[in-house]
Amino acid sequence: MSNKTKIGIVGTGFIAYGVAKMLLKSSDMTVSKILTRRKLDFNDLPQLPQSLYTQSIQELIDESDLILECSGDVLHATRVISEVVKTDKKVITIDAEFQVTSASYFIKRGAYISEADGDQPGCLARLKQELVGMGCEPLAYVNLKGFLNPNPVEEEMRYWADKQKLTLSQVTSFTDGTKLQIEQALVANGLNAAIAKEGMIGATVEKLEDLDYLVDEAKALGAPVSEYLLCNGAPPGVLILADHEEANLLPGYLALSRLKTTKKTAYIFVRPFHIPHLEVMNTFRRVINGEGVLINNSSSPTITAGAVAKRQLNPGDKILQGAGGFDARGYVLEIKNHKNAVPICLLQDSPVIRKIEPGQIITFDDVDLTNTTALECYLDSLPE
Repeated sequence: MSNKTKIGIVGTGFIAYGVAKMLLKSSDMTVSKILTRRKLDFNDLPQLPQSLYTQSIQELIDESDLILECSGDVLHATRVISEVVKTDKKVITIDAEFQVTSASYFIKRGAYISEADGDQPGCLARLKQELVGMGCEPLAYVNLKGFLNPNPVEEEMRYWADKQKLTLSQVTSFTDGTKLQIEQALVANGLNAAIAKEGMIGATVEKLEDLDYLVDEAKALGAPVSEYLLCNGAPPGVLILADHEEANLLPGYLALSRLKTTKKTAYIFVRPFHIPHLEVMNTFRRVINGEGVLINNSSSPTITAGAVAKRQLNPGDKILQGAGGFDARGYVLEIKNHKNAVPICLLQDSPVIRKIEPGQIITFDDVDLTNTTALECYLDSLPE
């Protein structure tokens, strides 16, 4: 009898396929079932053993020791996880969209839900663990980007989706900044950070040493800042800006002096890569070995990933898709000031009922949302 830990996967996209392939090669873990909503047609599914695929949530649960959710569809993920948590099985996600929309509902009720190593929030959380273990005090958690276009055209996005073998919505969400807004909302909630302004600062710098302004923001807020940075040539990874009381007493120590910001106000620690479907393997092992949650949206989130309109929307229009669509883009907001803001991931097939101007924050009064489990979970997690 095999002693391998059985991992069930929710989703059949790029991440799910990559993780499944890694698990099938693993000596200590294996993929048990893959939950799909596609037809059980081998020609329409990633080329994996056909026996792995199921359309039954119950079969997924029964056959698995641990569940990975990476579908990218908040409404679907919420429905599935609402069933999984009834069994007390642990849930790992590579799905910041689910985390910032629905996860807090389940976390508040004691469910084990953790974002994985590999995507930017998990990478920042793991780097924080290392730095705090060395006595550092984080001042900013930074998502590194080389390029953003807040309002890309569909034809261009279709070209890049085909070239990169990704979905149109994925490429659009990466390009217009929605993905990073969602990720940094999760970082803020999960690592007890704040945002310096709505939508974040998103400064463009020539070199990564030009970050003293974030030190000022953190000190003014009295909390670490969740931010992103545009820097041409920056690696596809993450950065933590931190201080260290003892290190400051060693100004001539070469290893530390090389990590200083331009004005010498803090130290810069860069993790120059993120590889979600590979790094999640380490997350599985840590969870199996009893490690606690790496990062999740917390039971009491303070930041939401809202939405601003990309174009004028009129009554009778329909927002087909929020995250990864062409009507709106993600925008981090403080919940206490924007309880009426609609999370961007809930904008799916949503009729517009009031005129919305370009750049306007979309509220529950502006659209007619379908009553879904994800919507109920989000509303339940709002502070009173």
